[in-house]
Amino acid sequence: MKILGIDPGLATTGYGIIHVKGSKITVCDFGIITTPSDKTLPERLEIIASAFKKILTENQVNEVAIEELFFNNNAKTALSVAQARGIYLLIAQASRIPIESYTPTQIKSGISGYGQAAKSQVQYMVQKLLNLKEKPKPDDAADALAIAICHNNSRSLKKELQPTPH
Repeated sequence: MKILGIDPGLATTGYGIIHVKGSKITVCDFGIITTPSDKTLPERLEIIASAFKKILTENQVNEVAIEELFFNNNAKTALSVAQARGIYLLIAQASRIPIESYTPTQIKSGISGYGQAAKSQVQYMVQKLLNLKEKPKPDDAADALAIAICHNNSRSLKKELQPTPH
Protein backbone atom coordinates (compact mmCIF):
# COMPACT_ATOMS: atom_id res chain seq x y z
CA MET A 1 0.00 0.00 0.00
CA LYS A 2 1.37 3.40 -0.97
CA ILE A 3 0.04 6.53 0.72
CA LEU A 4 0.72 10.01 -0.63
CA GLY A 5 0.60 12.88 1.83
CA ILE A 6 0.02 16.41 0.52
CA ASP A 7 0.76 19.69 2.31
CA PRO A 8 -0.99 21.97 -0.19
CA GLY A 9 0.17 25.40 -1.27
CA LEU A 10 0.23 27.57 -4.35
CA ALA A 11 3.91 28.59 -4.24
CA THR A 12 5.14 25.38 -2.58
CA THR A 13 3.38 22.06 -2.02
CA GLY A 14 5.03 19.33 -0.01
CA TYR A 15 4.49 15.71 -0.96
CA GLY A 16 5.58 12.52 0.74
CA ILE A 17 4.95 8.90 -0.20
CA ILE A 18 5.19 6.04 2.25
CA HIS A 19 4.94 2.32 1.64
CA VAL A 20 3.05 0.31 4.23
CA LYS A 21 3.44 -3.45 4.55
CA GLY A 22 1.93 -4.82 7.73
CA SER A 23 3.25 -2.65 10.54
CA LYS A 24 6.38 -1.64 8.60
CA ILE A 25 6.44 1.87 7.10
CA THR A 26 9.15 2.98 4.70
CA VAL A 27 9.61 6.18 2.72
CA CYS A 28 9.32 5.92 -1.07
CA ASP A 29 9.73 9.52 -2.12
CA PHE A 30 9.27 13.07 -0.92
CA GLY A 31 9.82 16.56 -2.19
CA ILE A 32 8.09 19.75 -3.23
CA ILE A 33 6.12 21.10 -6.15
CA THR A 34 6.86 24.79 -6.74
CA THR A 35 5.27 27.38 -8.97
CA PRO A 36 6.88 30.67 -10.03
CA SER A 37 5.24 33.79 -8.62
CA ASP A 38 5.53 35.59 -11.96
CA LYS A 39 3.06 33.16 -13.57
CA THR A 40 -0.70 33.73 -13.62
CA LEU A 41 -2.92 31.75 -11.26
CA PRO A 42 -4.22 29.49 -14.07
CA GLU A 43 -0.64 28.82 -15.21
CA ARG A 44 0.41 27.95 -11.64
CA LEU A 45 -2.57 25.62 -11.22
CA GLU A 46 -1.65 23.91 -14.49
CA ILE A 47 1.92 23.37 -13.22
CA ILE A 48 0.50 21.84 -10.02
CA ALA A 49 -1.88 19.58 -11.95
CA SER A 50 0.82 18.32 -14.28
CA ALA A 51 3.30 17.62 -11.45
CA PHE A 52 0.65 15.90 -9.31
CA LYS A 53 -0.48 13.62 -12.15
CA LYS A 54 3.15 12.66 -12.77
CA ILE A 55 3.69 11.81 -9.07
CA LEU A 56 0.55 9.66 -8.99
CA THR A 57 1.46 7.82 -12.18
CA GLU A 58 5.13 7.21 -11.37
CA ASN A 59 4.44 5.97 -7.84
CA GLN A 60 1.20 3.99 -8.29
CA VAL A 61 -0.32 5.58 -5.20
CA ASN A 62 -3.21 3.73 -3.50
CA GLU A 63 -4.50 6.49 -1.21
CA VAL A 64 -4.03 10.24 -0.78
CA ALA A 65 -4.10 12.21 2.47
CA ILE A 66 -4.23 16.00 2.39
CA GLU A 67 -4.09 18.70 5.02
CA GLU A 68 -7.20 20.79 5.63
CA LEU A 69 -6.70 24.48 5.13
CA PHE A 70 -5.66 26.60 8.05
CA PHE A 71 -7.12 30.04 7.59
CA ASN A 72 -4.97 32.91 8.71
CA ASN A 73 -5.63 36.63 8.39
CA ASN A 74 -4.69 36.81 4.71
CA ALA A 75 -7.85 35.95 2.76
CA LYS A 76 -6.12 36.31 -0.62
CA THR A 77 -3.48 33.73 0.31
CA ALA A 78 -6.11 31.40 1.76
CA LEU A 79 -8.16 31.61 -1.43
CA SER A 80 -5.22 30.78 -3.71
CA VAL A 81 -4.18 27.84 -1.50
CA ALA A 82 -7.80 26.63 -1.55
CA GLN A 83 -7.75 26.70 -5.34
CA ALA A 84 -4.51 24.70 -5.39
CA ARG A 85 -5.97 22.23 -2.89
CA GLY A 86 -8.96 21.82 -5.19
CA ILE A 87 -6.64 20.67 -7.98
CA TYR A 88 -5.31 17.87 -5.76
CA LEU A 89 -8.81 16.80 -4.74
CA LEU A 90 -10.06 16.84 -8.34
CA ILE A 91 -7.16 14.84 -9.77
CA ALA A 92 -7.24 12.22 -6.99
CA GLN A 93 -11.01 11.86 -7.47
CA ALA A 94 -10.71 11.66 -11.27
CA SER A 95 -7.99 9.00 -10.80
CA ARG A 96 -10.36 7.08 -8.48
CA ILE A 97 -7.83 7.23 -5.66
CA PRO A 98 -9.41 7.46 -2.18
CA ILE A 99 -8.61 10.76 -0.46
CA GLU A 100 -8.89 11.81 3.19
CA SER A 101 -8.41 15.21 4.81
CA TYR A 102 -6.85 15.96 8.18
CA THR A 103 -6.63 19.13 10.24
CA PRO A 104 -3.24 20.34 11.47
CA THR A 105 -4.26 19.32 15.02
CA GLN A 106 -5.20 15.80 13.87
CA ILE A 107 -1.87 15.45 12.07
CA LYS A 108 0.18 16.62 15.06
CA SER A 109 -1.79 14.34 17.38
CA GLY A 110 -1.52 11.41 14.96
CA ILE A 111 2.25 11.73 14.81
CA SER A 112 3.29 12.91 18.27
CA GLY A 113 0.25 12.15 20.42
CA TYR A 114 -0.13 15.89 21.15
CA GLY A 115 -2.30 18.14 18.99
CA GLN A 116 -0.30 21.27 19.84
CA ALA A 117 3.13 19.76 19.12
CA ALA A 118 5.79 22.05 17.73
CA LYS A 119 6.90 21.61 14.12
CA SER A 120 10.28 20.36 15.36
CA GLN A 121 8.57 17.63 17.43
CA VAL A 122 6.55 16.47 14.42
CA GLN A 123 9.67 16.41 12.21
CA TYR A 124 11.56 14.44 14.86
CA MET A 125 8.75 11.85 14.99
CA VAL A 126 8.66 11.59 11.19
CA GLN A 127 12.41 10.95 11.22
CA LYS A 128 12.09 8.26 13.90
CA LEU A 129 8.98 6.56 12.51
CA LEU A 130 10.52 6.31 9.03
CA ASN A 131 13.95 5.36 10.41
CA LEU A 132 15.69 8.21 8.57
CA LYS A 133 19.23 9.36 9.36
CA GLU A 134 18.12 13.01 9.44
CA LYS A 135 14.97 15.09 9.37
CA PRO A 136 13.49 15.24 5.88
CA LYS A 137 13.93 18.57 4.12
CA PRO A 138 12.39 20.89 3.12
CA ASP A 139 9.80 21.42 5.87
CA ASP A 140 6.87 21.13 3.44
CA ALA A 141 8.01 17.64 2.42
CA ALA A 142 8.45 16.62 6.08
CA ASP A 143 4.92 17.87 6.79
CA ALA A 144 3.60 15.83 3.85
CA LEU A 145 5.26 12.69 5.20
CA ALA A 146 3.62 13.42 8.57
CA ILE A 147 0.24 13.64 6.83
CA ALA A 148 0.82 10.26 5.14
CA ILE A 149 1.84 8.67 8.46
CA CYS A 150 -1.17 10.23 10.20
CA HIS A 151 -3.44 8.72 7.54
CA ASN A 152 -1.88 5.30 7.95
CA ASN A 153 -2.32 5.48 11.73
CA SER A 154 -5.93 6.57 11.26
CA ARG A 155 -6.58 3.66 8.88
CA SER A 156 -5.07 1.21 11.37
CA LEU A 157 -7.16 2.59 14.21
CA LYS A 158 -10.38 2.40 12.16
CA LYS A 159 -9.65 -1.27 11.38
CA GLU A 160 -9.10 -2.04 15.06
CA LEU A 161 -12.31 -0.29 16.07
CA GLN A 162 -14.53 -2.04 13.53
CA PRO A 163 -16.87 -4.51 15.19
CA THR A 164 -16.17 -8.13 14.34
CA PRO A 165 -19.09 -10.08 12.87
CA HIS A 166 -20.47 -12.84 15.06
